[in-house]
Amino acid sequence: MLKKIDIYIIKKFLGTFFFSIFVFSFVIIIFDLSQKIEDFIEKQAPVNAIIFDYYVNFVPYFINLLSPIFIFIAVILFTSKLASNTEIIAILSSGTSYLRLLRPYFISALLLAGLSFALTNYIIPKANVKRLAFEEQYYRSINRNWDRNIHKQIEPGLYIYMESYSVESDIGYKFSMERFVGDSLQSKLLSDFIQWDTTLGKWKIHNYVIRDFKNGKEFLTKGNVIDTTLSIVPFDFKERDNYIETMNLNELNSYIEKKKLQGAENIAQLLIYKYQRLASPFAAFILTLIGVALSSRKVRGGIGAHMGFGMLLSATYILFTQISNNLAIGSGLNPIFAVWIPNISFLLIGIYLFYKAPK
Repeated sequence: MLKKIDIYIIKKFLGTFFFSIFVFSFVIIIFDLSQKIEDFIEKQAPVNAIIFDYYVNFVPYFINLLSPIFIFIAVILFTSKLASNTEIIAILSSGTSYLRLLRPYFISALLLAGLSFALTNYIIPKANVKRLAFEEQYYRSINRNWDRNIHKQIEPGLYIYMESYSVESDIGYKFSMERFVGDSLQSKLLSDFIQWDTTLGKWKIHNYVIRDFKNGKEFLTKGNVIDTTLSIVPFDFKERDNYIETMNLNELNSYIEKKKLQGAENIAQLLIYKYQRLASPFAAFILTLIGVALSSRKVRGGIGAHMGFGMLLSATYILFTQISNNLAIGSGLNPIFAVWIPNISFLLIGIYLFYKAPK
């Protein structure tokens, strides 16, 4: 059962956290609007769309991204105040153990971690659909595909190649398609270009030659135009990197499997994004532990001293996370290991600070 002291600390924790987010939301909107207002005016974005399609969906996305840092700041702010008012000393003097004192903190962290998990994996992806659609229409430049020599496996044993792809006309130039059974090439198609037919929802292959290999013999088939259905559509060549932000966890898993099949080069980056979604909520517990251990001691300088050291640790955590992620992308470090290294390292720091804190 929760006691009065538990409810008191939970209210302080959550109240400080949500108040900090509320204040920071206005700061985010002001800075973001100042950067984008010229684009909004130039492209005649409606005020209603700016407010409800963009900022209503943008602010939760950005806040959730920084929620671990806000949790850390909230813990330091109100715990430092409790320590300055000697309330921590009074609680411990009443016979409450330091470990027992952490219970309401971790209950609050559990609530915020659960909220963060739900937002990150299921709620915000839906909101991002509207946000990104707004950005495409009123802010971002026209998407172009600069890839050359595009190789993809679109089905098991079925490979396609394009020298280039035009997103404006949905045409792939110097197209070829190969079908293998095991290591044996069964057929190969060559064509000048392939174009998407929006009416039929199919690809039209122009000026093609098909080479079929059967029983050690080769059979040639030539033609001007042929319709075909492929398990790939124009959107696969137009999607932006942030398209994955519109996917819930189940959709993201399916998308990663699809990209693995196609032999995409950014698999490590996609896995890092997935594991970050899962690991980020755990940061709430780690940063809460560090925040309490740092700020529960009454020191000269009060909140200022705690905030200074706390912000230094926050910056170190963010820097460590970026370095670890870049190592996974650039040097082949296991993505799940790369994502969890910062959490594990700072958990050890938190445990050390906990045992060093005065009790």
